[in-house]
Amino acid sequence: MKNFLLTVILAFAVTNAFSQVNEKELMKKTEETVAKIKEEKPTGWEKKGLFTILLNQSNFNNWLAGGQNSIAGNAGLKYEFNYKSETWTWDNKATANYGLTKLQGQPLQKTDDRIEYNSLLGKKASGEWYYSAFFNFKSQLDSGFDPADKTTRISHFFSPAYFQFGVGMLYKKSDNLKINVAPATSKLIVVHRHFTDLGPSFGVAQGESTRYEFGAAVNGYYKFNIMENVTAENILNLYTNYLEDAQNIDVDYTLNIVMKVNKYMSTNLSFQTIYDDNAFAGFQTREVIGIGVNCGF
Repeated sequence: MKNFLLTVILAFAVTNAFSQVNEKELMKKTEETVAKIKEEKPTGWEKKGLFTILLNQSNFNNWLAGGQNSIAGNAGLKYEFNYKSETWTWDNKATANYGLTKLQGQPLQKTDDRIEYNSLLGKKASGEWYYSAFFNFKSQLDSGFDPADKTTRISHFFSPAYFQFGVGMLYKKSDNLKINVAPATSKLIVVHRHFTDLGPSFGVAQGESTRYEFGAAVNGYYKFNIMENVTAENILNLYTNYLEDAQNIDVDYTLNIVMKVNKYMSTNLSFQTIYDDNAFAGFQTREVIGIGVNCGF
């Protein structure tokens, strides 16, 4: 009888233990399923913004190796408002950046100046493919001067201004990986007429204020984690003009690396290179690195 009772108690304990394990596994799978449903479930509108200030300073005192005192600052504003449903996706991003540097004994110089708005609309086709339409606007906030003499103004607000609109197909794996191919894209370049009085400017012919192009555009976006608290954002824009020198491809590539320290501070690296033979016969490059103070909203 004792052996029987012992066997029953042991069986009950083992059954109870397995029941608890199965219950825990079931709860874990349920939680994972709920999380996945929430992730995949249409969320409607999602809005977020980020304001960043980058600071750099160099100071030398009796430094025999030489050096020049300098201070630099960059301010950036990014705002996204995106919509998602079972059949539609609509991503919108507005960006503004402005930077100044001051070298000892020299006037203030502009190091960064950009305003940009991107809108990408997709209608579900099949799987991760969408019929798409996109709009892009790029310009600047302040005047730019000839690098050779520092006094001749060659650009200012809304001059130049670039507009692109195209239709095609969008592959969107996630918000962090998407490629849009638009084989029918219109491009308009706007420049104030006083910049073309003596010759062409930014591809706009002498005496004109606009230039129209029709071609194909490919836009890619890929963001991933290099390691914990370090992210890399890649933005690639390609364009070719069917109407003139179709073999020439305009390239605009940006790499943003953010090394997060905490919620409010990070080390930011931004690298951008542009090739547009209508504006300049060669690659334009820009690099900014500094300690960032971030404020999300």
